[in-house]
Amino acid sequence: MDVIKTEIEGVVIIEPRLFTDARGYFFESFSEREFEEKVCRTRFVQDNESKSSYGVLRGLHFQKGAFAQSKLVRVISGRVLDVAVDIRRGSPTFGRHVAVELSGENHRQLFIPRGFAHGFSVLSPEVVFQYKCDNFYAPQSEGAIAWDDPELGIDWKIPAEKVILSPKDSAHPTLKEADELFDYNTNYYER
Repeated sequence: MDVIKTEIEGVVIIEPRLFTDARGYFFESFSEREFEEKVCRTRFVQDNESKSSYGVLRGLHFQKGAFAQSKLVRVISGRVLDVAVDIRRGSPTFGRHVAVELSGENHRQLFIPRGFAHGFSVLSPEVVFQYKCDNFYAPQSEGAIAWDDPELGIDWKIPAEKVILSPKDSAHPTLKEADELFDYNTNYYER
């Protein structure tokens, strides 16, 4: 796999090596050995999948405290704009984001470390989205910030009037209003 650094340290794009022939293609979507060598030493414990239609926006989500999660995300079919926002107070990139198009065609993956909020918007008629998490889901530790926080300046690549949100995702605080975030100087990978 090839690892591409982004403007924010720790958030990386992963491009697998694709092997194609007349039958189709093959690629290794995950190798723990190579991932730990090139990206981050962590252990994924849960895989999730969602299916959504055009205009659906999920995010910006994170889990707090001892239940903080890293995510390794990818698209099986369709296209999304995937976004990671640095929510580590004291970070030189606090409040900044990385936005990457992931698709079933480009096979790219995005690694979102602990200390970041994550979300995506669906750009194709339908998408199947998968992600690995390195900590179990804990509903009592859910956190989120508003997808349309003007200070974040995220262009979700879909008109605002076409955005489809869950009731929960339409009522999150802005980054300034969020109470419990992360601290840049804390190592959230120590257990």
